[in-house]
Amino acid sequence: MKITYFNKTVEYLKPIKLSSLLDENNTKYLAAKVNNRIRELDYVVSEDAVIEFLDITNREAMNIYQSTLRYAIVMAIKRRFKNAKVIFNYSISRSIFASVSGLKGAFKAEHLKEIEEELQSIIKADYKIKRSTVTKDFARNYFKEQRYYDKEKILKYRKEDTVHLYTCEEYANYMFGYMLPSTRYLTSYVLRLYSPGFIIQYPRSECGGIIPPFEDAPTFSLALKEANIWGNISKCSSIPQMNEIIESKKAVELINLCETKHNNMLAELGMKIKEHIDDIRLIAIAGPSSSGKTTFTNRLRIELMSRGITPLMISIDNYYLGINKAPKDENGEPDLEHINALDIKLFDKNINDLINGEEVELPIFNFETATREHGPVVKLMENQPIMIEGIHALNDSLTPSIPLHKKFKIYISPQAQLHIDDHNPISLSDIRLIRRIVRDHQFRNYNAAKTIAIWPSVRRGEFKWIYPYQENANYVFNSELSYELCVFKKYLIPLLEEIKPDSEYYITANRLIKFMKYFHDIDDKWIPCNSILREFIGGSMFYDANE
Repeated sequence: MKITYFNKTVEYLKPIKLSSLLDENNTKYLAAKVNNRIRELDYVVSEDAVIEFLDITNREAMNIYQSTLRYAIVMAIKRRFKNAKVIFNYSISRSIFASVSGLKGAFKAEHLKEIEEELQSIIKADYKIKRSTVTKDFARNYFKEQRYYDKEKILKYRKEDTVHLYTCEEYANYMFGYMLPSTRYLTSYVLRLYSPGFIIQYPRSECGGIIPPFEDAPTFSLALKEANIWGNISKCSSIPQMNEIIESKKAVELINLCETKHNNMLAELGMKIKEHIDDIRLIAIAGPSSSGKTTFTNRLRIELMSRGITPLMISIDNYYLGINKAPKDENGEPDLEHINALDIKLFDKNINDLINGEEVELPIFNFETATREHGPVVKLMENQPIMIEGIHALNDSLTPSIPLHKKFKIYISPQAQLHIDDHNPISLSDIRLIRRIVRDHQFRNYNAAKTIAIWPSVRRGEFKWIYPYQENANYVFNSELSYELCVFKKYLIPLLEEIKPDSEYYITANRLIKFMKYFHDIDDKWIPCNSILREFIGGSMFYDANE
């Protein structure tokens, strides 16, 4: 048996555990790719293999680290507070928020101190975390005994007859992902009191394996809080809750409920803009990839028109300088997402001249010839705002001549608080990746592998050009539709299943399939033609009306 790792090939006469190929005190490497499949360090290699050991700078390794940290934190809480219930949500500043109930009062600093002391004790003890396979009945009874009723319910939708459990001393749990072999690997984390619970910070792969500085984000935090309230109102913040709604023949009701939420938010937004229309000259809209910006911008325009306001739409894309004039990235390639890839001086002048009542000839960028052409001559009517949408729309460097009080900034993104179970929240970036995989296949003829391949680059651009400016927003529009993963399932899974195990993108595809398979399907024929969801699956009135 020949095994290649760390640029050497060694022949072994018998199967060998991955951890045995590393230093016995290793905590740097958290998992490995074995013939392009993610494997835990306890995995035994029994055939020829090419092995790549992964540290915290790898996203999949970071996911394993984060899952194990959540596991250990629940274990610590259970040891100190037997009747406590823990729910995790993805939160601000690239962290996880933990809410703890069942403490006979509010969560306090002394509670967090006890949890951290117990967690440190668990890590120092270097407890082994052992994986076992049990029957669904065994797992169901165990979860019931532990009062993990959310975990018991999800088993109803598991097609397999067995379940993986990870045991550490007297404690067992399943975090819907791979785990580290022992607790000593949890070398880096920060627990921070953040009422009404606490924040968990952990190393991030996109930060080179370090914990990013904590940055409070009151605007974004409020949006997440409202998303959590919405989950309680709609009663569909977990997969079992969602499936129970569908089983009770209330899927159409749920669709209408979610779409009404969007309608209400648009009405609220329209009212806010109407109240200050004498001052607002520029409405700027930005958000990360697959947030639904195009549909939202069209719907907001119609909402404002119903209030007697007809915005002038200006495309930021028409101010591109061209690929030859774009700044270079760290690899020496043209960085078309850089703000300096735009003609900022001309854009700012055009916006300022329009606001001052002048006629302006707008440019049109011809992407086929990569040249700028003459466009329409426009002039604003009285109290007519300009509306722009794009990656840099919230960045004041784009419009330095426009006073802040004349700008109304809108940040749009799906802010779901959706869970597999209480201990396993579904990543917000995974929701957007799912949207993009479906949309790219529907409208760009991309396969899932191509979309997954470019996703890291997309995310890097978001961290650089979008997230730093989200707190500047006057309004956060939550484009999440609670039912959407039930609709995406039938589009997504066949695309992901096309990715073969020998593909480097199989790991991501397999991870998405693992939780998407639990959702019941919802027929998309009931989805309104102006829904944000139509931007991804097709049938949108804003795209198809003139076809």
